[in-house]
Amino acid sequence: MGTRLRPLTYEMPKQMLPLVGVPMIECVFEMLSQHGITEVVLSLGYLPDHFISAYPDGSIAGVKISYAVEPEPLDTAGAIKFAAEFAQIDETFLVVNGDVLTDLDVTALVAFHHAHGAEGTIALHPVEDPSRYGVVVTNNESRVETFIEKPPREQAPTNLINAGTYVFEPSVLARIDAGRKVSVEREIFPALAAAGTLYAMSDDAYWLDTGTPATFLQANIDVLNGRDSVRLVKDLVGTTWRHESSHVATSAQLTNTVVDRDCVVGENVVLEGVILMPGAVVHDDVQIRSSIIGPRAIIGSTSVLGPTCVVGAEVSVAEGSQLSGEVKLGGI
Repeated sequence: MGTRLRPLTYEMPKQMLPLVGVPMIECVFEMLSQHGITEVVLSLGYLPDHFISAYPDGSIAGVKISYAVEPEPLDTAGAIKFAAEFAQIDETFLVVNGDVLTDLDVTALVAFHHAHGAEGTIALHPVEDPSRYGVVVTNNESRVETFIEKPPREQAPTNLINAGTYVFEPSVLARIDAGRKVSVEREIFPALAAAGTLYAMSDDAYWLDTGTPATFLQANIDVLNGRDSVRLVKDLVGTTWRHESSHVATSAQLTNTVVDRDCVVGENVVLEGVILMPGAVVHDDVQIRSSIIGPRAIIGSTSVLGPTCVVGAEVSVAEGSQLSGEVKLGGI
């Protein structure tokens, strides 16, 4: 449900939030298509109609899609089983998270999986603080020995974490109970590890979990600066992208900023590390830093916002406002 990205996710699922003008899910599909993936099942639960209406022809980036809409939340493994059975999968398959951006070599991951005769294979990524993730300990043969979900930072035995991309054999599905919530991290991975059939491959690919305002901002900035090999953005002005339908005053100073369609930026405005979503309006003499301004939001003149303000859809910020810290405006 994208709770950490609220209020933006009250009206839009986080995988549909724009990454430099393009829904994030399309960036994920671009990566998959580069590795010869031709068919994807979207496992949906929260606001599924947004996906279905956005792609009525049943494809994204040339990849065929179908939709498995959960009748109720089934957790990570339950969702995998539900989607796989919906699609009648009976061969090796890939699982990815729709809010993780990476240029992981999926082809190499699948080859690694087959070479080790694995039942399940996890892509690993090194991070500075592993306490937010599932930490994975392997032996010299790359077999997973221990899977620890979100350990305290000081107790983590390694900084290699579950990067949210998996290769599974169909036999994994039989390990997942039907009709109840089942966690792949807390139940299925430990069971596979105990059976000696779970392996893991690490690499230093670009990888970013976009689930917080700070990392969602970082994802956009990375694309603007060419750090994500999946996206090559055209029509940049320095490190700023402006949709052709937007209007930006000549006196405005913009750095590492996204100005989406139908946005208006007034005179003497300073934007540094900012995302303006479609229809946002920023009046004269405003300064915004490291913040996200939601669709059709209005920022009153002489206001100062940031860092890390998140303004929801259609919220009006009064003239002369001064907001900083993890401020979130808007809700239901």
